[in-house]
Amino acid sequence: MRMRWSRMAVYAAAAVIVIVIVILLAHLTPKPPVKAVESARVKLAQAGSKKADTYSRKIYTEARILFDSAMANWSRENKRFIYFRNYGKVEMFANQSAKKSEEAADNAVNNSVSLKKNLDEKLDTLDKLVDDLTKFFNDYPLSTEVRNRISKGKLLLEEGRVNYKKGDLIPANRKVTDAEYLLTSCHDIATTNLKNYFNSYPTWRRWVNATIKESEKSGDYSIIIDKFSRKCFLYLNGVKKFEFDAELGTNWVGDKRVKGDKATPEGMYRIAKKMDTGRTKYYKALLLDYPNDEDKRRFREEIERGSLPRNAKIGGLIEIHGNGGKGIDWTEGCIALTDNEIDVVFRNVKVGTPVTIVGSVVDLQNAMKR
Repeated sequence: MRMRWSRMAVYAAAAVIVIVIVILLAHLTPKPPVKAVESARVKLAQAGSKKADTYSRKIYTEARILFDSAMANWSRENKRFIYFRNYGKVEMFANQSAKKSEEAADNAVNNSVSLKKNLDEKLDTLDKLVDDLTKFFNDYPLSTEVRNRISKGKLLLEEGRVNYKKGDLIPANRKVTDAEYLLTSCHDIATTNLKNYFNSYPTWRRWVNATIKESEKSGDYSIIIDKFSRKCFLYLNGVKKFEFDAELGTNWVGDKRVKGDKATPEGMYRIAKKMDTGRTKYYKALLLDYPNDEDKRRFREEIERGSLPRNAKIGGLIEIHGNGGKGIDWTEGCIALTDNEIDVVFRNVKVGTPVTIVGSVVDLQNAMKR
């Protein structure tokens, strides 16, 4: 009996020892940092949901690389003998990845908010710029290159707006920024051109004053053409009696220089001939005495300076005629009115009536307000 109890005690002691050894071995077995890795994975996913890959790409990429490093080290340690494993680097990379993911998420939110605000401001500014270009330069003779750049800028602006409404802020910003460059540069070119054109305003004002004064003194009619506002004014006794819309040469900015330049001349002229229906292809027409002595003098000076070729021709046959009302500048340099309007003018003027053509009857500041 004693022997049996002794054996049982030995077995029990052995079992206890085994259990203790198992517990010790389990305690000594390296544990992978599951919680740290899972936390890094969740925070990386959260950063992705906030579009950190788009709005904080650099930091988000660093977070992904750190997470991939954690997983690579975990895989490498799992291939080693269980008691030789060391998950220290796994936990370190996982913690660093989690921290970078949080930073990327915060940065993405801040960047997207800032980018959206910036786009709001740009879109508002560019809309006003497009309005300016349309209002003041839609009918202004700009070069084909500038016109093409404006068209491209408007197209990019609309494409950027579509991206913006979809929430695709990065491509929206790229397109809007390109549109901003094109439209701003074209607006600057057009504005500079217009300002240079209006340098002649003091001369225009002098011509207009002289024409109105002549009408007042003679008690008769005189005509003033304002090219910038596309207006034809008919004065009587120095007072404006009629006002009509006018259509000009397709290249109306500046003075006429040579035959075929499609420019409407600027200067003080007179009606040289009245042509009724059947005597002109334009319903009715008033032929002006272009070129006058001043035009011929300026033309000769340009030839002498070499700014015009020796074989250049000064041109002529500038008229105020009918067949207008097209809503665009389409003539070869003449001034077109509707048939009803040319009837009014034709009825009230005569050969010798003054016709003064200027860029504008008001200065640039006031012209831009009209």
